[in-house]
Amino acid sequence: MKQLRQRPYLLILSLLILTGFACQISGVAPAEPAAEVDVDAIVNEVAATVAAQIPVAPTGAPVTVNSQLEPVNLDLQNTLINVYEAVNPGVVHIFVFEAYQGKNIPLGTGSGFIFDSEGYIITNNHVITDGDAYEVVFADGQRSTAAIVGTDVDSDLAVLKVDTLPANARVLPLGDSNNLQVGQFVIAIGNPFGENGSMSIGIISGLGRTIDSQREIEGGGRYSLPQVIQTDAAINPGNSGGPLLNLNGEVVGVNSSILTRTGTNSGVGFSIPVNAVKKIAPAIVADGFYVYPFIGIRMFDPLDVDIATQNELNLPSAGVLITDVSLDTPASEAGLIGGAEGDFITAIDGIAIRNTDDLISYLVFETEVGQTIELTVLRNDEQIIVPLTLGARP
Repeated sequence: MKQLRQRPYLLILSLLILTGFACQISGVAPAEPAAEVDVDAIVNEVAATVAAQIPVAPTGAPVTVNSQLEPVNLDLQNTLINVYEAVNPGVVHIFVFEAYQGKNIPLGTGSGFIFDSEGYIITNNHVITDGDAYEVVFADGQRSTAAIVGTDVDSDLAVLKVDTLPANARVLPLGDSNNLQVGQFVIAIGNPFGENGSMSIGIISGLGRTIDSQREIEGGGRYSLPQVIQTDAAINPGNSGGPLLNLNGEVVGVNSSILTRTGTNSGVGFSIPVNAVKKIAPAIVADGFYVYPFIGIRMFDPLDVDIATQNELNLPSAGVLITDVSLDTPASEAGLIGGAEGDFITAIDGIAIRNTDDLISYLVFETEVGQTIELTVLRNDEQIIVPLTLGARP
């Protein structure tokens, strides 16, 4: 049969012969004496018809058609399965309750992951805010009450603690968000819409995004967290606080928010970089809070204004213009000048600053309160170095 499928003219010829045999067996005679059949001619004609229908490559050689499906490459699939099996025991489902008339009323749910073997759990500040009581459900179904250790509104991070961890619970390893690349595969594990242990996969869509703090600064405005990760991995309500992972099963971010007009995933999600977790979470565990370095200025990027305005103000294309200096701050003590003709920062500790995100990133990830930094400043067309001792963000 295989040979007949490969050579259709043989199949047709066989059908013709079998039809003739069938007529003889059934006793049906032809109306007229049959002429002698030229079998070779029929075969040649059928063969020519079939050959005309065979695809031909540009070189003139027949195209080879492979009837066997190519084997599926299972490497990525197996990697995803292995990551899930290794990581899911470290991901938790967080239930938030509000106290009402002596009872705990469900307020909402979110995700989190185990930070260390002492029972500390990382999640988002917005997941646990407004709650009065908390319960953590582990991957194996075990439940435990949890207490707030501390929060950081500006990074949207919070730490909970349970007294004991299940025997099969796992502390998740932390990666390095400085090594991420756009296009890199990432995995989100959490509890979207309350569906325990759900996994989604996507790529890093962008780096260097910012998210605004949930608190307003006195006098207006908000602080922001830089180096935020953008991903198209499906993140929905309930995923908040869960880990964003690389294919090695390392946490590279904490899923925090989505950009959406419907309230559900639209392909644009944001994760707090794990390097912020590395710096902020230990301080929360130790002190219950984190203190950010602080200069005490208002600023904007030259690129935020049109070219005509930039030329009129004679602003360089890279750097930060100080628009205002707050009283009794490190900036005022260092003698920095604000305004349309104020100081223009081009570098910190010799590292070039392109925009406000660069300046904030350096302060958040590279400095500490009480540290003295050197600002390279353009003032009246002259470049000067201004030493400044960082204070604590109010």
